[in-house]
Amino acid sequence: MVTLDLPPEPRSATRARELVRDRLASVAPPEAVDAAALLATELVTNAVLHARTRIVLAVDLEPGRILVRVGDESDAMPARRNYATEAATGRGLALVDELATAWGVDPSPRGKEVWAEISFNAATTDESGAHEVST
Repeated sequence: MVTLDLPPEPRSATRARELVRDRLASVAPPEAVDAAALLATELVTNAVLHARTRIVLAVDLEPGRILVRVGDESDAMPARRNYATEAATGRGLALVDELATAWGVDPSPRGKEVWAEISFNAATTDESGAHEVST
């Protein structure tokens, strides 16, 4: 597991994406790494925009599974909102729902933790080392 403390500022989403890619690129299938990086970006962006508190990103890799967790110090639970199609925001949780094998929110003593899981078939590799990903 790797963790990273992040301030509530826009560049934290970029740092989260870079951390996920750096840590997973050599040990997980590219499609799973891409999905995990995008999930980390979305979850951190949501925390920056809505919680506006200290953020903790945690990434766990297990055989066939990547778990991305983003904790913040706000008690407000994430909720899908209906924005106009022209809006520049409001699609993050729909994207998380589409990309993640599973996701959810757990209350914590200091706020909440939003998590998303990517599953992939760790046993299915070909000679090139490619993995099969399932979402």
